[in-house]
Amino acid sequence: MSDHTLLSVQGVHKWLGHNHVLRGVDLTVDRGQVLCILGPSGSGKTTLLRCMNHLETIDAGTIELDGALIGYEKRGTRLIELAPTDVARQRQRIGMVFQQFNLFPHLTALENVMVGPTRVRRMATAEAREAAAELLSRVGLADRVDARPRQLSGGQQQRVAIARALAMDPELILFDEPTSALDPELVGDVLTTMKKLAEDGMTMVVVTHEVKFAEEVADVAVIMDRGVIVESGPAGAVLGAPRHPRTAKFLGHLQLDDATGGHDA
Repeated sequence: MSDHTLLSVQGVHKWLGHNHVLRGVDLTVDRGQVLCILGPSGSGKTTLLRCMNHLETIDAGTIELDGALIGYEKRGTRLIELAPTDVARQRQRIGMVFQQFNLFPHLTALENVMVGPTRVRRMATAEAREAAAELLSRVGLADRVDARPRQLSGGQQQRVAIARALAMDPELILFDEPTSALDPELVGDVLTTMKKLAEDGMTMVVVTHEVKFAEEVADVAVIMDRGVIVESGPAGAVLGAPRHPRTAKFLGHLQLDDATGGHDA
């Protein structure tokens, strides 16, 4: 790993039953970099993302955040899985935004953002309230702090979820298809929020089908298919002039879906 590398994935394999989901995946993410992972359904994108914060275990290889193994410790030549409390401590450094918003329905937007800092980081309530209000303002929801999830649109709920991830002051945020559950007219506000995070220097790994977003925001684009990375490199080059036939075929399908009003998650 270089001094600039924050996340390192080396030789990662993952089996789900008889399905070899990840087949020796290697990638690195530098500090302040935005890496977008694209690929057809079933290519292993979400599984890889979940392995990055040990929501899924791995069967071979290593994942490191700033040089520290995620989910495991090394004893001699063996990797031993960490205790749940130690994994939870590691996850404080890695935010995650899911397809579904997973907000607490009985809490306001402000209270949802406060949960992590007060319960996990033991932050004083007044301090957490002030920080949560600032984060909701940052994602464009200063006027919705007292709204409960049912009173918010899907796009607004996802922006609350982003603020909640930011509240833990993570070094890295993982996004798993953050717009796939949204109506098309609500996608723009979420993507704008993510663009602002990128401009602020947040390190991000984004599983997405939004090619335009990846072209505009990503430093690196990774194309996955059948559990392997078939192409990676500068986003403009990979998405604008793909070298691999499977990349070209996948992007062609997305363009066809856009032209016909389809939606490929």
